[in-house]
Amino acid sequence: MNGKRESVVDVQGTVEDGFEPVRDAFVANFARRGERGAAVAVYRHGRKVVDLWGGTRDGDAGRHAADAAPWEAGTAQVIRSATKGIAAVVPLLLHQRGQLDLDAPVGTYWPEFKAAGKERVLVRHLLSHRAGLPALDTPLTPDQAIDGVSGPAALAAQAPAWEPGTDHGYHAQTYSWLLGELVLRATGRTIGSWVADEIAGPLGLDLWIGLPAEAQSRVGRIAAVEPPAPPAASGLRVRPKQSVADAYADPDSLTSRAFAAISPAPDENAPEYRAAELPASAGVATARSLARCYAALIGPVDGRARLFAPATLTLARTEESAGLDRTLLVATRFGLGFMLHGPSSPLLAPGAFGHPGRGGALACADPESGLAFGYVTNGMQRNVTADARPQALLRAVSHVAG
Repeated sequence: MNGKRESVVDVQGTVEDGFEPVRDAFVANFARRGERGAAVAVYRHGRKVVDLWGGTRDGDAGRHAADAAPWEAGTAQVIRSATKGIAAVVPLLLHQRGQLDLDAPVGTYWPEFKAAGKERVLVRHLLSHRAGLPALDTPLTPDQAIDGVSGPAALAAQAPAWEPGTDHGYHAQTYSWLLGELVLRATGRTIGSWVADEIAGPLGLDLWIGLPAEAQSRVGRIAAVEPPAPPAASGLRVRPKQSVADAYADPDSLTSRAFAAISPAPDENAPEYRAAELPASAGVATARSLARCYAALIGPVDGRARLFAPATLTLARTEESAGLDRTLLVATRFGLGFMLHGPSSPLLAPGAFGHPGRGGALACADPESGLAFGYVTNGMQRNVTADARPQALLRAVSHVAG
C-alpha cells in the first residue's frame, strides 16, 4: 500500500468468463489514469464478450460531483478521429460493389477537384493521407465547416503541399470534405446517410455521422482533462519530442495548420456540430456499436454475413503509407482509410486495423484472433494516437485472447 486513496467508480455491464482482466483494467483507468466517464466493448468471433461502462456522462461535470448524471448503458459520445475508420468503410464497400475505382483520379468523380495541380490525385491517395492536402491556405469558420459547400470548394481550389502520392501526412480535418464530397459525387448520397442506411441500420448500431435531433439527448459532453502524471520511478516519457512540441506551438507549421483547418476551433458539444456530417471528426457512437461494426467487417455477427469480402479486408489492412508523417512528425502506418498497428498507434496485434480519436476514443479489429474492440470516453486527454487508457484495455484483451 502506498497510502494514496484511489477513486472508486461504479462500473456496470458484463464480461464473459475469462475476460475479467478487461474489467480490472477499466476500473484501473478511473482509479489511476484520469478517467471520468467511459465505455468499452469487445466482440470475439461475432459475439459480444465485454460490455462495460462507468463514471459520469459529462466530462465537464467533475470527477466527484455528487449530482453528476451517471453514464448509462446507451450513452454515446463524440469519437473525434475514430470517425475516420467508420467513414473509410464506405468507399471500400463501394469499391467492393463496383461503384468506386480506388485507382481512378478523384477528378473522375469530382471534376472541380482537378484544379491547382491535382489531376493525378487518386482515390486511394485520399484514403491513405497521400493527397498532399492536410491544410488549407485559408481556414474555414465553424459555420463554413458544416455547411456542406465551403469545405469541398476550398479543397477543390487548394494546391497540394507536396506532390500527391509521393509522401504522407495526416489529413486531420480536411479528410471530412475530401471523403464526404467523393462519396456524394460517386453515389448522390451523403456519407452520413450512406452509413445510416447501409451499415448502422442493418446492424442495429447506435452510430452516426450526422447525429439526428432525436438522439441528441443520449450524448454526453466531452471535455479536456489533464492526464495524471506517472510515478517518478516509472521511466515513462511525459513530454513529446521537442520537434513535435515546437510544431504544435508554431501556428505556421503544417502540423498546426492541419489541426486548425477549422478556426476558431468548433464547439464539439454543440448540437449543430454533432449533427454535421464531418467524417474526420464528428461521429458519435457507443462503444458497443463501434466494436459491433468492426466485428461485422471481419466476420458474421448474429447470423449476418460479414461486410468486407476477403479481398476488401486485405485492402483495408495492406500498408499504403508508412514512415515519418509530415503532419504528426512521428512514424505512422495507414492502409486505405485505417491506421495500422505500429509504434505510434499500437492496436490489438500486428495484423489489426482501426482508428484512434484524438484524446482517447479507439476502435479496431484483428481478423486473426476474431477480436473487435470499441472504446469511448468523455475525458479528452492530450494525445493524438496512443492513449494510456485504451492501451491498458487492449493489453488486457490481448492477454486474455492469448
